[in-house]
Amino acid sequence: MSSILSVRQLGKTYAGGVVALKDVDLEIERGEIFGLLGPNGAGKTTLINIVCGMVNPTYGTALVDGHDIVRDFRKTRSIIGLVPQELPVETFETVWKTASFSRGLFGKPPNPEHVEKVLRSLSLWDKRDARIIELSGGMKRRVLIAKALSHEPELLFLDEPTAGVDVELRQDMWNVVRELRESGVTVILTTHYIEEAEEMADRVGVINHGEIILVQDKNTLMRELGKKELTLHLSEPLPGVPPGLDGYRVVLSDDGSELTYHYDTKEEHTGITALLASLQAEGIRFNDLNTSQSSLEEIFVDLVKRPA
Repeated sequence: MSSILSVRQLGKTYAGGVVALKDVDLEIERGEIFGLLGPNGAGKTTLINIVCGMVNPTYGTALVDGHDIVRDFRKTRSIIGLVPQELPVETFETVWKTASFSRGLFGKPPNPEHVEKVLRSLSLWDKRDARIIELSGGMKRRVLIAKALSHEPELLFLDEPTAGVDVELRQDMWNVVRELRESGVTVILTTHYIEEAEEMADRVGVINHGEIILVQDKNTLMRELGKKELTLHLSEPLPGVPPGLDGYRVVLSDDGSELTYHYDTKEEHTGITALLASLQAEGIRFNDLNTSQSSLEEIFVDLVKRPA
């Protein structure tokens, strides 16, 4: 699959010597949803602002659909849609005029049919004549997305798109993002809600201290870096972990009724068979067992805690 965004050795150092980005390499495939994760100050917004032409890079290059973001600024900006975390809008303007005006900013001729389609897809059609000041926070967020889509971009940046919206509206917006991908729009999503990336992203990138530390298919990432735990519900409580289980990574619950065994999914031998044999040798019986796998949030926290 061809890349719609190709970043090569991109760096940004601000006045005073603050390094926001360092030697960033990144390829975004056409038609994917890419989740960019990182703690506050990691460089996510700086990277987006550079690609969108709002911040100049110190060095390196970025190509949007083969066009250089510096030499071909007008072309690349017309390909990109951006939904920033915060963007003031004309509070007394209507939803319809806001979306239509944004389309004109990119030199696109009026297209009421397209604007209507965008507003309907975002459940804003019934609010088309409402002034922005009359809308809820979640609806205002949808207006920002409508503005970003009004000029028919091929690459859409969503910077914390569901920050401050309720759970129900967040689910609705996830559906909107999926529909955008199905229509051919490539989506790059930054979020503090790890479940958002886990739910929607095809691939995940982790940025920390201005450097990309990992880019991986989401499912592969969870399979290779995720840990599993096996919980055994014991027939009779134990006063402590028997000496015969000292060689295993097991933890006994406070009430002695459960044993939890941790193992890596990437290991060739999980040790479960040997553990069960040792339990039988110790005369320990259990009524039930279940397994669970670490979430993307746990993997993310582990990655950003690793030494730089």
